[in-house]
Amino acid sequence: QVQLVESGGGLVQAGGSLRLSCVASGSRFSIYAMGWYRQAPGKQRELVARITSGGITNYAYSVKGRFTISRDNAKNTVYLQMNSLKPEDTAVYYCNAQIPPYAYWGQGTQVTVSS
Repeated sequence: QVQLVESGGGLVQAGGSLRLSCVASGSRFSIYAMGWYRQAPGKQRELVARITSGGITNYAYSVKGRFTISRDNAKNTVYLQMNSLKPEDTAVYYCNAQIPPYAYWGQGTQVTVSS
């Protein structure tokens, strides 16, 4: 069982920045593939960014060039740096850990971008 705790959400004006953090339990964090997903009201949960155990990243087209995912294995933490935020980025952001065949989710953190 892996527990994930997100932090860093909040209210920001369009064009601003936020950094989300997700701390994972367990001693094998370095082998987890980690991701950030988001879910806006009335919409399906979607992948925002993902980073493999080897540091390979991929991003949703809508955030490419604005968001950066990174990880610090010594701190069991994955980050999502979000710059140039837009109102359409408003959503609950969830941290995800994948240790096949299992997937774990955090409780989510709200990000609200005002216009």
